[in-house]
Amino acid sequence: MNETRRHRRGVLTRDATGSSSAEAFVLIAIATILLTRLYLELTGYPQVGGGNLHIAHALWGGALMMLALLVSWLLLGAGPRVATVVMGGVGFGLFLDEVGKFVTKNNDYFYGPAAEIMYILVVVLLVGARVVRDFRPLTARECLASATVIAADGVARGLADHRREIGLALLAQAGQSGADPHAVAHVRALIRAAESSGDRLYRLQRWAPRLIPGFFRSPRWVPVVGWLLVVGAVSGVFFGLLGIVLGGYFYQDEDVSVRLDGMTPASVILLVNAAVTSVIAVPAMIARRRTTAMWPLLWLRNAALLYTFLNAFVDFATEGFAALISLSIGLFTLAVLTYQIDVAVRRPVSTEASQRAQIPPGDHALQH
Repeated sequence: MNETRRHRRGVLTRDATGSSSAEAFVLIAIATILLTRLYLELTGYPQVGGGNLHIAHALWGGALMMLALLVSWLLLGAGPRVATVVMGGVGFGLFLDEVGKFVTKNNDYFYGPAAEIMYILVVVLLVGARVVRDFRPLTARECLASATVIAADGVARGLADHRREIGLALLAQAGQSGADPHAVAHVRALIRAAESSGDRLYRLQRWAPRLIPGFFRSPRWVPVVGWLLVVGAVSGVFFGLLGIVLGGYFYQDEDVSVRLDGMTPASVILLVNAAVTSVIAVPAMIARRRTTAMWPLLWLRNAALLYTFLNAFVDFATEGFAALISLSIGLFTLAVLTYQIDVAVRRPVSTEASQRAQIPPGDHALQH
């Protein structure tokens, strides 16, 4: 029974490195939409074509997605795979940018809910990629198959050092999970025998974070963004309830204007989201100074994730692309908390390594 379960193929075979490509595809699509909208706004929405013709940029997007498919079918190697991700992401972004034309009878590019449609689709794609990656651990067969793909890249164009390390790590995991030792040995030989190749893209990825000023890496940002999150959530509960009780309220003079929505689907979603965020974020901020455990940071990140994306869902529906401002603030909060969680996770490992380095070699036996 265990042997049968160990070698069961399952419905799908996942690529161990596929989720990163999927996420890059979506991020490139988002950047394409924003840059396209900015370019059209700055240039006065020019039309490509003459007379009665107008070549919509959705057609260019379709052409790029077609080229991405052809390249993935015809060429081997990591380089063509990166090219397919870039061409597919740009093409999908150009296509998705004109979704308003596809869902309205009058081909309205400026259709208000188009931004919400784009947002929902992007979130579904990102969450779907995460679910496919994380719903269960990689099996021995999937690790071996993923390592074999890397070995094929090495045969075709050579392997960069980090790709070689990923392939060998996948083989080690496959061996520990019960993969065929002979198959593992053959793939390992291919990976080790592959010629070395450069990887400018990976070096760029490693270099880019250094551009972030150290000021933004300081742990002092955690209480700042944490309490701002609490204030935003609690005030959302207060003003949401006040607007529902008053049945809507609007005040305006020369200096200030105040608008509170009554009982609407949007206001209910915002109220519930603010209440749930408060329940999560307030205890986390109180506990931060009383414990060194990880859970307050994790709770804060979950609260920021919930608050940012559910609020953005409503904001895109009501404000369109103006919601990008609040979304950017939320993403900054998530970035700060995620970075500090990563630092907290790495700190015990670094401390243990430094302590071991300070102990004379002959004393290691005394520890055990």
